[in-house]
Amino acid sequence: MKKRFRFRSFINDIPLNYKFILIYVIGVLLPIAVINIAFMDRMTGVIKDREEQNLHISLERARKDIHEFIDGGVAVSHALNTDKLLYETLDRTYESPIQFYETFDEQLRNRVTSYIPVNNQIQRISIFTENDTIMPGGNYQVLDANAKNSDWYRLWEQSTSPVMVAAYRATEANNRTATVPYLSVIEKMDYFDIYSKYDKLLRIDIDLNKIYDVILREQDYLNLYLVNEHNQIIMSADSGYQRDVTDAYPVFQLADHDKDKDVHVVSIGTASYVKGWKLVGVTQGTRLSQAIRDMQLFVGMIAAVITLFSFIFIYIMLRSYNYRVKRLSRHMQKVTNEKFDLIRMDEGRDEIGGLIQNFNRMTAEINSLINNVYKLEIQKKNLEMERVRAELNFLQSQMNPHFLFNTLNAILVVCTKNNYSDVTDIIKNLSRLLRRLLSWKADIVTLEEEILFIEMYLKIEKFRFRDKIEYELDIDREALLYKIPKMSIQPLVENACKHGIQAVDGKGVVKISATVIDGNLRVSVQDNGKGMVPEKLREVLISMRNENTSGTSIGIRNVYCRLELYYNDLVRFDIYSKPDQGTTVFFEIPVSLLDHQDYEQGGERN
Repeated sequence: MKKRFRFRSFINDIPLNYKFILIYVIGVLLPIAVINIAFMDRMTGVIKDREEQNLHISLERARKDIHEFIDGGVAVSHALNTDKLLYETLDRTYESPIQFYETFDEQLRNRVTSYIPVNNQIQRISIFTENDTIMPGGNYQVLDANAKNSDWYRLWEQSTSPVMVAAYRATEANNRTATVPYLSVIEKMDYFDIYSKYDKLLRIDIDLNKIYDVILREQDYLNLYLVNEHNQIIMSADSGYQRDVTDAYPVFQLADHDKDKDVHVVSIGTASYVKGWKLVGVTQGTRLSQAIRDMQLFVGMIAAVITLFSFIFIYIMLRSYNYRVKRLSRHMQKVTNEKFDLIRMDEGRDEIGGLIQNFNRMTAEINSLINNVYKLEIQKKNLEMERVRAELNFLQSQMNPHFLFNTLNAILVVCTKNNYSDVTDIIKNLSRLLRRLLSWKADIVTLEEEILFIEMYLKIEKFRFRDKIEYELDIDREALLYKIPKMSIQPLVENACKHGIQAVDGKGVVKISATVIDGNLRVSVQDNGKGMVPEKLREVLISMRNENTSGTSIGIRNVYCRLELYYNDLVRFDIYSKPDQGTTVFFEIPVSLLDHQDYEQGGERN
């Protein structure tokens, strides 16, 4: 306790300026720094994960495109390899060039080239045959010695697969000194055994520019290398589509400046003709570092703006509090010297402003008390209490007494006409009711007394109207001992009999219930009378809450006003009614506001 007290004293001894500075440093700067460090660390990991995902997407996208290029060529190769007419025309021996050209015009001219528009990655389709009676040119060539000495044919001879994908270099037709790279799908045409007179090879050249465009497209993410089964670089952004190169394809090997970078490798496909082919991607380190630098710069700028804004805000708040507190402190010092000067300033609406307002009010009241205003205030309070007491008495005096005269007249008429012998009982009830009205001095009575009074009233009403009225009492025993303002229920019962039941044909039932539920005393009066339309119900509710209203629903309004005077706005009072379905009036009072009468074995005590 001593340590706690010392710490609190230490805090209280710190000047307000330093307290705000500590709040700014510990409550603003330190959380900003910690949050920024944690955020940047987290975001760095997120950026790395995102970039890693982008790299995989980029690599897979490039692999898929290149694989589709090659697969498209293989599909065209298979289609041509199963073209029976193509076999028959290429296996036929032509007696003269004219005969071949006639066949060419009729059957061969567009038979191969029709696949190229659909498969735009195909650069050229060539069919080589040992049939020397055809005239070489265009898509049809003779498989002669020059063709067999070419690189692509040697690669074909070394292959054991019926279909292969070969990368090689070949001289250009119009420039024998220059070589260009090729990527070709090569397949032997041996699908039909009956047309095997001459050997035939199908070569489909893939447009390397398409592959090069794919590699360049992904260069923002990866440096891509298309590598064949011999680990030779067939295509990359650096080597590109090079001409006039006679050296063999270079073997893939990371440069010294790339050895610290991540390398991603993915196979081009699972088919036998691309077995061993792969796409190698080397990360672009500048992209990730640039993304991290951009994030750090962005977060740093936000932190700087927040820090500056919070500093200006704390300074303005400090100046506002410090200035007004010092003014208040000086005036309080004056009060100790019996100088009750008011603080003349714009005090504001916050706690300090409220304190200044209270201080000004306090000093003004002290001056007033010194000038004997205290006695005048006491007299004013007494007059207010008398006014409230008179209002209560006035409300109680407004209870409608005409039912007593109606009852007496009814008794007189009935007795005269029918000579009833049971008039004695009703006269006894009436005398008890009058005696209770005259002897009821207390404003607060138990619910049990109120129910006894209502029961006498209902017996009289039943005598008046005979079988037209029935009543039911459903009273919780626990509720009987709570005290409520007298005559709080009888006007509601009178309204139910007068306005609800008497206005309809048939038997009317009035049900009075009282129970304690959820900490509230709930009292309801329900009838099965004619009810009210929504407009009439709204009018009654408005009249009930309007003090200036007179002439309509005065009984309900008196009960509502008395309950409001006793329990303020803590009482709930409401009315439910539907045409031809009756009306229910109820109120709920928290039992914590009610007195409770207990019983002892020897008698009654409060």
